[in-house]
Amino acid sequence: MTADLFDDLEAPSPAQELLAPGAVLLRGFARDVDAALLQALDDVLAAAPLRHLVTPGGHTMSVGMSNCGPLGWVSDRRGYRYDARDPLTGQPWPAMPGLLRAFAVRAARAAGYPDFMPDACLINQYLPGSKLSLHQDRDEQDFSAPIVSVSLGLPAVFLFGSERRADRPQRYRLQHGDVVVWGGAARLAFHGVAPLADGEHALLGRRRINLTFRRAGLDL
Repeated sequence: MTADLFDDLEAPSPAQELLAPGAVLLRGFARDVDAALLQALDDVLAAAPLRHLVTPGGHTMSVGMSNCGPLGWVSDRRGYRYDARDPLTGQPWPAMPGLLRAFAVRAARAAGYPDFMPDACLINQYLPGSKLSLHQDRDEQDFSAPIVSVSLGLPAVFLFGSERRADRPQRYRLQHGDVVVWGGAARLAFHGVAPLADGEHALLGRRRINLTFRRAGLDL
């Protein structure tokens, strides 16, 4: 399966929900290609298995993580950063499948960001009870490119705030196939995921997979 899959599909007209200036929720944007996206992950996760990273403060993250693309986001006692090699295997991260990259570019374009070209895809697996604390994505070299976040599997409550951690975030229920894109004035908004509720999804069972595409822009 290649990026050519998208050549035969008409551009979808998703229900768009404005979360903030620069931030758009594309309802169901990935639903028609969900199986293809998940299939594209099989070889990636075989080469770079999911693992639970440790924060600089020594806490183990509840979310299982991996990466594909030239750069991968990692965390350990030394800090948060991008690395060209998987610290678990010492090998370069698996190449980003063309289908994943093409989909991220297409989603960014639909949200008003026509020049997005990701060089990193963070793969997160949530099991019931997993969560992601409020944080900013600020380990990239510059913030001119948006973030593209794809939700697959169990529904989740997405927390999206402002550039001030003290501001109370809004809560959005993300369903299978929803895509959130944020950049511009919203690029440094604090965001997170509330503890995942238990359930059963037809494709992923008791799991949620999130794909986060970024342009790190680092020369490592």
